[in-house]
Amino acid sequence: MSSADPDPDVTVVVISRDRREDLLASLPRHEAPVVLVDNGSTDGTVEAVLDRLPAVTVVPLDRNLGAAARTVGVERAGTPFVAFADDDSWWAPGSLARAAGLMRAHPRLAVLNARILVGPEGRLDPVCTEMAASPLGTPADLPGPALLGFVACGAMVRTAAFTAVGGFDPVVRFPGEEERLALDLAAAGWGMAYVDEVTVHHHPSPRRHAPEQRRAAIWRSKLLTAVMRHPVPDVARLVAEGLRSGGPERSGLVRALPDLPAALRRRRPVPAAVRSDLRTLAGAR
Repeated sequence: MSSADPDPDVTVVVISRDRREDLLASLPRHEAPVVLVDNGSTDGTVEAVLDRLPAVTVVPLDRNLGAAARTVGVERAGTPFVAFADDDSWWAPGSLARAAGLMRAHPRLAVLNARILVGPEGRLDPVCTEMAASPLGTPADLPGPALLGFVACGAMVRTAAFTAVGGFDPVVRFPGEEERLALDLAAAGWGMAYVDEVTVHHHPSPRRHAPEQRRAAIWRSKLLTAVMRHPVPDVARLVAEGLRSGGPERSGLVRALPDLPAALRRRRPVPAAVRSDLRTLAGAR
């Protein structure tokens, strides 16, 4: 880990699967204790990290839990704040301490989304441009524009809020896991904000799924989240859109079918105020 003095209230939680070399490069960059939750890697990740980075707490899982592995990591961390990172991302020097200070200063803030710079050239992730221009404005009790979503690899969470709404669930898994958690936080009255003064670097791993596969996985998550939290007419519109689009979208809907019973058991539509904010965001796009 970096030699900077870590904030005692922060742990970095990283989840990974079969990306040993990416981890060995990124883990030493974090300026806080790290909990690595390994999603059943078969490439020697656990052994390599234990051998080369003994300061990292490694939690090996015997199967791939997807994003729910982050919930395991938060439970193990035991600190008031947890910064998430992927195996190909890390928080810039000073950013963890800065983010923790903002969390302490804004007690309603459950999620702080950092500025994300992509690749060696440091390109601003387009999603950050959207967050900075959030039509939800900047409430007085938040340190930046209000959000109804976030990017997990660039977010710090308040452990109490995260735990209270159940963390990441085993139904959605990955990617697109942030939406359901964000909706539940908003429904419970917590705030989420984009803060441009805090930075995360993301150097996308070459060991990534093909774009079509990723898009199908995102649509799977969209449908399952909609079933759990959106009104029935919205679910129907989403299904119709996916069927019209065809290709990866339709494949994603099909892939969601085995998990629909679990999603229905967890169904709890969000309140009207959250739906109103969702319409505001949709109207600005």
